[in-house]
Amino acid sequence: MDALNVFIIDAAAQWWVYPVLLVCCFVDGFFPPIPSESVVVALAALAVSSGAPILWLVALVAAAGAIAGDNVAFLIGRKVGTRGFRWMHRPRVMSAFAWARKELDRRGALLILSARYIPVGRVAVNMTAGATGFDQRKFVFFSVIAGISWSAYSVAIGALAGQWFHDHSLVAAGIAIVLALLLGLLVDHGLKLAYRHRARKARRAAEAAAAERGGQASDLPGDTREDASAA
Repeated sequence: MDALNVFIIDAAAQWWVYPVLLVCCFVDGFFPPIPSESVVVALAALAVSSGAPILWLVALVAAAGAIAGDNVAFLIGRKVGTRGFRWMHRPRVMSAFAWARKELDRRGALLILSARYIPVGRVAVNMTAGATGFDQRKFVFFSVIAGISWSAYSVAIGALAGQWFHDHSLVAAGIAIVLALLLGLLVDHGLKLAYRHRARKARRAAEAAAAERGGQASDLPGDTREDASAA
C-alpha cells in the first residue's frame, strides 16, 4: 500500500497531469463515458493530502476544459442535431434529450447551469440547446458560469476528502470519488424532483386558468354566449 501511495503521489506531481485533466474535462463535455468528475476530485484530494498537484491549477484547468467541452457540445447540436451518433440512440440518452428539449423552452438559463452537474444531462442539454437555436452568446455566458461553479464544487469535494484522510492519499482519492458519485446522484434526483414539482404547478395553473375562462363563459347571457361561440 505504501509503495502504491508513493507511486500515485509521484504521478500526481508530474507536468502531464494537467493536460490529461484538461482533455478529460473537455471530452466529457460531449462524450459522457469520460469520468471527468472522478479525475478532478481525485486530483484535488491528492493535492490536499500530499501537496501535489497544485490545487488552484487543478480548479483552473478543470473549469477551462469543462467550458470548452460544453461549447463543443452546443456546436455539435447545431451542426448534426441530437441523433447523429449511435450512442445518442440509447434509451436513457434519448430520454435525456427529450427532457432537455422540453425544459429548455421553459427555463433555458437555469437548465444549462444545473445540467453541468449531471454527466449525461449536460451533454443532452447543451446539444439540444444548439439543435434548437438557443442564442449562442447567452449559452457561452451561462457555460462559463456553469464550468467555474462545477470546477469549484468538484475541487471542494476532493479537498474535503483529502483533509479527512491527510496521511492516506490513496484512500483520500477513493473516498473523494465515491463522495462525488453519491452527491452527483443526489443532485440528479433533486433536480428531477424540482422540475417535476414546477411542471405540476404550471399544469395546475393552466388548468385553473382554463376553468376560470370556462366559468366566465358560463356566466354570460345565452345570446352573448351564442355570439361568442359564433365569433
